[in-house]
Amino acid sequence: MIVAKVGGSLFDWPGLPLALHAWLGDTGAERILLVPGGGATADAIRGFDRIFQLGEATSHWLAISALSVNAQMLKALMPGVALIGQGAESPNWHGRRILDPLPFFQADEANADHHPHIWDVTSDALALRAAILCRAKELVLLKSTDASFASWQQASETDIVDWYFATAMRSAPTNLDVRVINLRRWHAECLAESGPRVP
Repeated sequence: MIVAKVGGSLFDWPGLPLALHAWLGDTGAERILLVPGGGATADAIRGFDRIFQLGEATSHWLAISALSVNAQMLKALMPGVALIGQGAESPNWHGRRILDPLPFFQADEANADHHPHIWDVTSDALALRAAILCRAKELVLLKSTDASFASWQQASETDIVDWYFATAMRSAPTNLDVRVINLRRWHAECLAESGPRVP
């Protein structure tokens, strides 16, 4: 299985549906779980926390609820791809699914090693957690920026991934391959090489 986080920075890009369909087709993977990023939806929760001092735990769950809204948005962009919450870690489904984060991470609360409820944990670390729980062979972080870093700690410190990501990587299986891809550049290069791709 591949877990792919669709970064919130891509949600203002009209080319996202075409690029995402092209990338999914290019992977050739039998099972792909898409995890929505936060983007402006999660930023709204950050704004509420600044104004009303909601606290990190309350804000954490509101932000995860916002990710579930973004999951519905991704589903609207990808007709025929179903949402999955609890049960995403099951080996019994095939094809493509979009993670519904709220029920998935509510269920994860039963595990002692769940992520802390803090702002340093964003959709990057949550996607990593989903990849670990689902026993994925690969986690791909689809973003809008190019990534050049020597370690995950450096990636966290330079805002390529969230602040908790490097910590979470310490408990990741050694056979989990984690990559960062600039989807905007990837798609532009595909178009330059072979012309428009049809999903």
